[in-house]
Amino acid sequence: MFVFVAGNLLALPLIVEARPHLGPIAHGFVVPGVAGGVNSTSVLLIVAIVGTTVAPWQLFFQQSNIIDKRITTRWINYERADTVIGSVVVVVGATLIMATTAFPFAHGAFHGHFTDAGGVAVDLQHTVGRAAGVLFALVLLNASIIGAGAVTLATSYAFGDVFGVHHSLHRPPSEAKLFYGIFAVIIASGAGIVLIPGAPLGVITVAVQALAGVLLPSASVFLLLLCNDRAVLGPWVNRPWLNGLAVVILGLLFMLSAVLVVTTVFPHIDVTRLLSVLGGVLVIGLVVAIGMLVRSSRRERPAERETGRRETWTMPPLALLGRPPWSRARVLTMYLMWSYLFVAIALLIVKAFELASH
Repeated sequence: MFVFVAGNLLALPLIVEARPHLGPIAHGFVVPGVAGGVNSTSVLLIVAIVGTTVAPWQLFFQQSNIIDKRITTRWINYERADTVIGSVVVVVGATLIMATTAFPFAHGAFHGHFTDAGGVAVDLQHTVGRAAGVLFALVLLNASIIGAGAVTLATSYAFGDVFGVHHSLHRPPSEAKLFYGIFAVIIASGAGIVLIPGAPLGVITVAVQALAGVLLPSASVFLLLLCNDRAVLGPWVNRPWLNGLAVVILGLLFMLSAVLVVTTVFPHIDVTRLLSVLGGVLVIGLVVAIGMLVRSSRRERPAERETGRRETWTMPPLALLGRPPWSRARVLTMYLMWSYLFVAIALLIVKAFELASH
């Protein structure tokens, strides 16, 4: 937590050094836009920003870390407050960093010549001053430490769940060898990639974050199914309004992925018209989906809406949980989602190689 807060505090003097104009920042918050127009590369960057803000690994890390911290349902609201406060702090810090880099590089010699984050720190020294470059490097180091800890922990937790072995920070390495071993191997692998001579680190970073953005909808679909499973969550299942909000978010994520796929295959397509068409399809789909959710919620029995057992609810042992029923519609949806993932990931790799070759 100290590293997390310290990194965001470093962004404050960084933006003071850059002296951005508040008017364009306020306008950009209300009226979003893309300099130079929307194309396949800008869509890739948008998907990457989504992927780095709400990465799929965060979903798995959140639940595993709650279990590791021994948090029960009685204290779950405090964990929610912690998540909300952390999200706000991260977004504010990210906004400050984006504003810091946008204004010094706009219409200058370094505009449009991004290589990697290290190059940004060097370019800030030339445009703003040495202090700005050092502060940006420190913020980058802070983000790297948090990422190395959180991402590797999420993966180690997942392997522990799959193989059924001890996976907790409460246990010493002698009792959780696989957990700590995977943790160390992933950190070493990440460091090894960074040290590869001539590696296009900027493209690798954007591609990985865009991959996270592409994988996010599918991971969120499974999360949504889990959040509506009464055998698992009992009185903690999603409320209808929360399901409606989740469907809207999922629809937007799938639309962004579809735009990335189409613009990669057809780079000269009119993206504005494509967004209009996909937006219309999305609205129709959302109306139908939300209507089905409302109809389903009305069919619930009053006993199913009872919330008095929330503080005492515990999930039954996995051995006692049956397989969830799979309707034809659900099976078809799963096949469509796997097809989407295969096509989107393949074309994302094509786009990454295309950027690396330029």
